[in-house]
Amino acid sequence: MLKNKLLISGLSVSYFLHNKSINAVDNIFIELKKGESLGIAGESGCGKSTLVSAVMRNITPPGKITAGSIFLDGEEITKLSDKDFDSRIRWKKISLIFQGALNSLDPVYTIKNQIKDIFETHGQPYDNQNVITILENVGLEQSVLDKYPHELSGGMKQRIVIAIALLLEPDIIIADEPTTALDVLVQAQIIKLLKKLKEKGISIILISHDLALISELVDKIGIMYAGKIIEFNLTKEIIFSPKNEYTKKLILSTPQLGQAL
Repeated sequence: MLKNKLLISGLSVSYFLHNKSINAVDNIFIELKKGESLGIAGESGCGKSTLVSAVMRNITPPGKITAGSIFLDGEEITKLSDKDFDSRIRWKKISLIFQGALNSLDPVYTIKNQIKDIFETHGQPYDNQNVITILENVGLEQSVLDKYPHELSGGMKQRIVIAIALLLEPDIIIADEPTTALDVLVQAQIIKLLKKLKEKGISIILISHDLALISELVDKIGIMYAGKIIEFNLTKEIIFSPKNEYTKKLILSTPQLGQAL
């Protein structure tokens, strides 16, 4: 098999409840090459976050990967042990920008201690100057290291989460609804930051229900509905020449400037 940066092949995830199974992700095929950016769009509950959890090995009971494989650079990472995945893949090759920065930062530890914990977990020394450089790259000052999450604004917390995702220099960043609950000005800042990361050659998967936001950043878009990718194409083709009726309705649901409400 040719090496791809990330290949999701026939992936299915089900949740087993009361002797019944619910397919949250159903036979997904996605290819992401080096330096590409991909958007996954769809309404809440369509399976976007479950797909992310499967890639990051965060599916917990009663959920289970029931079919398919995930390959990274030709290696089937779905067959790795948890220890192997955590030590070689998580944060080092694939990082996740969590949905809702407020919930992903520990309120009782300073930002510096939370960053130190990631380095210690992966057996790497804490490099203060390198951390400061990463913070500067996401538009933050060194002073945030000594602050607790509650002392930061929503936009600053989201930048911290992005900085944490960059600490171990991953090849791929998955951003799961990275602008949720942020005002439009901060949303624009976060998208601008993700664009800069893309320009540096980092591959990005952006998960969102907001097609307008996704189209600002990604090269290709997959439209997800009821656990399936029902349409997949270049961004301009999805936005201007959608083929699926659901995609058309999703685009029409996005408010336009000057449009009467």
